[in-house]
Amino acid sequence: MAKARILPVFVPHLGCPHHCVFCDQNRITGKERAADAATVRRTVEEALRRSPGVRGYQLAFYGGSFTAIPEAAQQELLDAAAPYLRSGVLSSLRLSTRPDAVDARTLERLRKAGVTVIELGAQSLDDEVLRAAGRGHTARQVRIASRAVQDAGFSLILQMMTGLPGQSAESAYSTAVEIAALHPDGVRIYPTVIVRGTELYERWKAGTYSEHTVEEAVRQCARIVPVFEEAGIPILRLGLNPTEELSGGDAAAGAYHPALGELVRSRILLDQMERQLDGVPAEGIIHLSVNRKTVSKAVGQHRQNLAQLRRRYRPRSIAIHLTDTPDNTVLVRYEAPATGAGKF
Repeated sequence: MAKARILPVFVPHLGCPHHCVFCDQNRITGKERAADAATVRRTVEEALRRSPGVRGYQLAFYGGSFTAIPEAAQQELLDAAAPYLRSGVLSSLRLSTRPDAVDARTLERLRKAGVTVIELGAQSLDDEVLRAAGRGHTARQVRIASRAVQDAGFSLILQMMTGLPGQSAESAYSTAVEIAALHPDGVRIYPTVIVRGTELYERWKAGTYSEHTVEEAVRQCARIVPVFEEAGIPILRLGLNPTEELSGGDAAAGAYHPALGELVRSRILLDQMERQLDGVPAEGIIHLSVNRKTVSKAVGQHRQNLAQLRRRYRPRSIAIHLTDTPDNTVLVRYEAPATGAGKF
């Protein structure tokens, strides 16, 4: 799926028939007011002022359950975009919605309005987790809606979470495997953040929900990311997009980190290195071959990957060699202490 220049329009909480325990879309998106036709026009016109002559933008309705809002309200937003689609300023529309708010009639109406990409908030494919999170839909509905979106000719994006109430690391991993089997055109992975004002925040304060820490999220996502990459499914986002509100204190706890994706990539590389070093004796020399683009991730934030290798393998030294090794890959050669022989 080609990357488009996206113009986001946020519709926080519009259309949500259930109140998910983790959700406060106003705080997460940093938007307090619901979007209307004027919002659509203003968003496109501002883009045109910033970049005169640029065409082919994709307008994206994010943050709410678009197809669950009243049809008249949906149509107001779609109609506001229509003139820009006809003129070519917009190439297409995309939206996010719930798996239980999709049917054949709705999909046909969206197709005629110029929508080409639909994102579904699956979050989990474990029914117990979905119930505990207050999602109000089932895993079966996710599967049915995904097939319907694909069969209708749309590009499908699926969103999943880690660290939900009652969700184990294995449950999250199984969800990733099942989502990959649905063959979406992309995924977003959102480790749970405890946002002030949500039911989850109250549970956390009461001690009935344990925080999904950054470390736990990194560990789980380091298993999940390769599932999608090996299936050739792009990961469009890993972790909540930082906002002034979240960074200013609305993210009370949980897996909120402005560079979460980088931490996960770094952990994947550490896992690679440890697999290659399995069973080596102490006091040798570790040689790491890595390319320039990957070296900072291999070393780790604050050099934490190197520190972990030193703690676990107690090498005499660690040597880093800049080579043409493929991106996001580290090749390890170990020079044993007694003979100096190495191995890959």
